[in-house]
Amino acid sequence: MRQNSQHVSGSVNWDHFDELGKKGLMMYDQMTPAAPIYIISQAIVQETYEIYATIAAQYFKNTLKGTLNVTAGLGDMGGAQPLSITMNEGVALIAEVEEELINKRVSSRYLDLKITDIDKAIDQALEAKAADKAISIGVLCNAVHLLEHMVARNVVPDTLTDQTSAHDPLIGYWPHEMSYEFAKKLRVENPKQYTLCADNSIYRHVELMLELQRKGSITFDYGNNIRARAKERGLKNAFDGFVPDYTHTLFGQDKGPFRWLALSGNPNDIAATDELIINMFPENKSMLRWMKMAKEKITFHGLPSRICWLGQGEREEAGLAFNELVRTGKVKAPIVIGRDYLNSGSAAGSSSHGSDWPILNALVNIACGASWVSLHYHGTVNADNSTLAGMVIVADGTNDAALRLSRILRNDPYTGVMRPVDSGNKIPQRAARENNLELNFIFNRLASTVEP
Repeated sequence: MRQNSQHVSGSVNWDHFDELGKKGLMMYDQMTPAAPIYIISQAIVQETYEIYATIAAQYFKNTLKGTLNVTAGLGDMGGAQPLSITMNEGVALIAEVEEELINKRVSSRYLDLKITDIDKAIDQALEAKAADKAISIGVLCNAVHLLEHMVARNVVPDTLTDQTSAHDPLIGYWPHEMSYEFAKKLRVENPKQYTLCADNSIYRHVELMLELQRKGSITFDYGNNIRARAKERGLKNAFDGFVPDYTHTLFGQDKGPFRWLALSGNPNDIAATDELIINMFPENKSMLRWMKMAKEKITFHGLPSRICWLGQGEREEAGLAFNELVRTGKVKAPIVIGRDYLNSGSAAGSSSHGSDWPILNALVNIACGASWVSLHYHGTVNADNSTLAGMVIVADGTNDAALRLSRILRNDPYTGVMRPVDSGNKIPQRAARENNLELNFIFNRLASTVEP
C-alpha cells in the first residue's frame, strides 16, 4: 500500500503545504501517477469520450455531429479533449496559451489544426459545424480572450467547459491581462502577485462561461476547481447553472474505467487483449466504438496500454480472461490491471464532505489481495479537498492471481453501487438487483474471501 501525504482537511494552506514539501514531509503526488499504471492522456481521452458520449445521448441524438464544443487547456489532462470530441463526431475549439502544447497535440494526432488568430479559429469552427465535419482546432490564446470574442460576436457554443489547471493558479493557470512571456517572468519574481492576477482571470473566465450558459450553452466542468476559485475571489454565482459532470449516470449503472498495461512492452500483447475484449462484449456498443477508434488514433506513451469502460461483472470476466492469456502464453508477459481515480466508490471531494468511501474502498482492496493500493489526492482540486483510492493487480497466469482477480474486480466496483444505493437513487438500486448486489450479499461475499 502507498499513502501519499494525507493531512487534516483545512489545516494546511498552500504556503504551509509547500514549506512541508521542501522539508520532505508532504508531497503533491496525486491521482493515478500514484500507481505504476499511469497511462497519461489515453485514460483521460477515454473518460472524456464517455462524458461527451453521455452529453450526445442526452441532448443530441447520440452524436455531436453538427455541434460546436468549446473548452480550454491542452496539457496532460486537457489534451484529451479534442480527440474525445471528434470521436463523438463534433467540432472542438480549444484555447491554449502554450504553443508547444498545441504543437505536441498536433504531432500526436490528438489535435487537427493550430490557428493563431481567434476570429479565424471561430470562423473555421463554425464552417465545420455547418458542414457536419468532425474537426479539432487549437487556438493560441487565453481562454478569457476566446470567450470574450465569442460573447462579442454572439457565437453560442453547444457545449462549454474548461480543463485548465485552475486548482493551482500559480503553476497551472495563465492570467489574461499580460503576455505569456511577462507572465512567466512574474511567476518567478513575484508569485503572490501572479496568483492574484490568475485569480482575477479565473473570476472573468467563469463570468464569461456563465454568460454563455445563460445564452444556451450546455455548460459543465470536470471538477478542476475553477468555480471554487472564482467564488473565493468574489463571484457569488460561480456555481449557478453548471452541470457538475455527466458520469453519475454511468456510475449508477456500475460502469467504470478498466485499464491495463502490457509488461512485455510488446504492442502485440495489447492487440491480443483488444481482440479479446471486443469478442467478449459484443453488445457493449459504446465500448466497441471506442475500441475501434482507439486502435486507430491512440498513440502509446511508454508501455503499451489500453482502457475502456466496462460494467459490473464484465471487469471480473475480463481480468480472468487476461490471466488465461498469460497462462497459455498468448501474451509474452503478465498484464497489469487497474482503473482511473474516476470511480464512484473510491473518490471523495469537497462536495462529499466525508472521505469514508475511498478509505473503505482501499481497505476492501487490501483485504482482497490487490498488488498495489494507494490513498492520494485528486489532481485537479486543492490538496486538502479530496481523498481518492487507487488499485492495481497483476494477472500473471497463476491460480492465485485468478482468485485475487476475481475478488478485486468484483468487490472494487461493488463500492460504486453500495455508495449511492441507500440514497434512494433508482439507477444503482436497479443495478444492485440486476447484478445480485444486495448489501448483505456483498458483505457475505467479502467475508467469504478471507482465508483461514
